[in-house]
Amino acid sequence: MKFFSRIKVPFFSAIIIDSLVILFLVPIDFLTAIDIIILGSIIFLVLFFIVWLFTELFIYRKIKSIQKLVQQASIQHPPKESGQAASSIQQLDALSELENEITELSIERKEEAERLEELETYRKEFLGNVSHELKTPIFNIQGYIHTLLDGAIDDSAVNRDYLMRTEKSVDRMITIVEDLQTIAQLEKGELILDEEHFDLTELCKDVIHSQEMNAKANNVSLELSFDSAQKIMVIADRFRIRQVLVNLVVNSIRYGKQNGRTAIKISDAGEKVIVEVSDNGLGISKEHLPRIFERFYRVDKSRSRELGGSGLGLSIVKHIIEAHHQNIDVMSTEGVGSVFSFSLRKA
Repeated sequence: MKFFSRIKVPFFSAIIIDSLVILFLVPIDFLTAIDIIILGSIIFLVLFFIVWLFTELFIYRKIKSIQKLVQQASIQHPPKESGQAASSIQQLDALSELENEITELSIERKEEAERLEELETYRKEFLGNVSHELKTPIFNIQGYIHTLLDGAIDDSAVNRDYLMRTEKSVDRMITIVEDLQTIAQLEKGELILDEEHFDLTELCKDVIHSQEMNAKANNVSLELSFDSAQKIMVIADRFRIRQVLVNLVVNSIRYGKQNGRTAIKISDAGEKVIVEVSDNGLGISKEHLPRIFERFYRVDKSRSRELGGSGLGLSIVKHIIEAHHQNIDVMSTEGVGSVFSFSLRKA
């Protein structure tokens, strides 16, 4: 049966081609019926041999090698019922095995193409966001400089004001570039953490004091919602964790409401501590929460740019916490407030 199944392809291929050749020979006058039969038989045999040789050398031989590899893998890792496994291996159809291999390869290539397409979309979106973020301060600087060159530089009532506005736009550009560099280093693993033992309570106090003026200007009160006399020692990069806390507190103040409140709380969680930065500000709607840590993602784009910032703060926060092999989460209700929480190892 196996022999007949293997000669099916060359046999029928030879018959089809031979039939076409005979149809071409029939109209020729000097060929008799016997000549046509003899020529047809010879052509059939030649075609059959050529197709058979091709299938044996280039198809069945490769299928056999695949089958052999499958059998070797099965012998090296035999199942418990070795008798049944051996009989099932013998019954494997070579073409089915090849079809499975091709199907698996096709699925892998399709998934790879989808991943590349996602990366390309992400790249385009990222480049668009970077250019848009840099465009605003660049155009501002250009406008101020042109105004000064057109004569405003001699007007003492506006020249200093325009120079200060230009400085503010330059600072914003520097912030965007530095934040992009920080994210790139974190993603590549080039930013080495300087982990040490330090008092987290003292760091929280330092962050609160550094943002008091900013909070006062926005009518937001800052507080520590835990025993500030208690030392809480952790192992982390002090500079980077301060960067995380400053980012979260500044965001809380920036999007807070009049006479609002921002609090830092530290809770014990066994071998870790949980740090929470909460507020009773504007909150974040559910549709925006899954993307809140993406680069340049803004919930309220117009208001965010008015208030300044690079749009990279929360993305940097997430990367820093993940570089410490810890987690960061957010819970928020629109119109009620937000709670950002992350974990750190105890010392």
